[in-house]
Amino acid sequence: MKRRDFLVLSAVAAAAGLPMQAHAAPLDYKPGMLKDRLNAGETVFLDFKADWCGTCQAQERVIKALKEENPAYEANITFINVNWDVYGSSQMASRMKIPRRSTLVVLKGDDELGRLVADTREDKIRALMDVALNASTA
Repeated sequence: MKRRDFLVLSAVAAAAGLPMQAHAAPLDYKPGMLKDRLNAGETVFLDFKADWCGTCQAQERVIKALKEENPAYEANITFINVNWDVYGSSQMASRMKIPRRSTLVVLKGDDELGRLVADTREDKIRALMDVALNASTA
């Protein structure tokens, strides 16, 4: 996000009383991180991915373009990348019933608000990001 865009968005959000999380880049998942972020009231967008996964790379390009188009996504949603090769068989992934890499999940509190599996369509990813944005600004 460009500094000027961030400052303008921050001022608008502050005037409207909206929370600002402002993660310039997605966070890399570490055990305990998800629980901490959800307990803090954040809306979390999990991206289960692998470097070698073509579908994951296509999703990443769409997510990046959508964030550039709408800075409110990054300003209000906590994006967390989950390395499938490290955490794909973890207790967290199992508990969430994550079927494969290239799975995108939106969480708020104890609720799963939406999920996409191996979908690279811009309209579907935008809709999932909009669910996250609406939850984070409600």
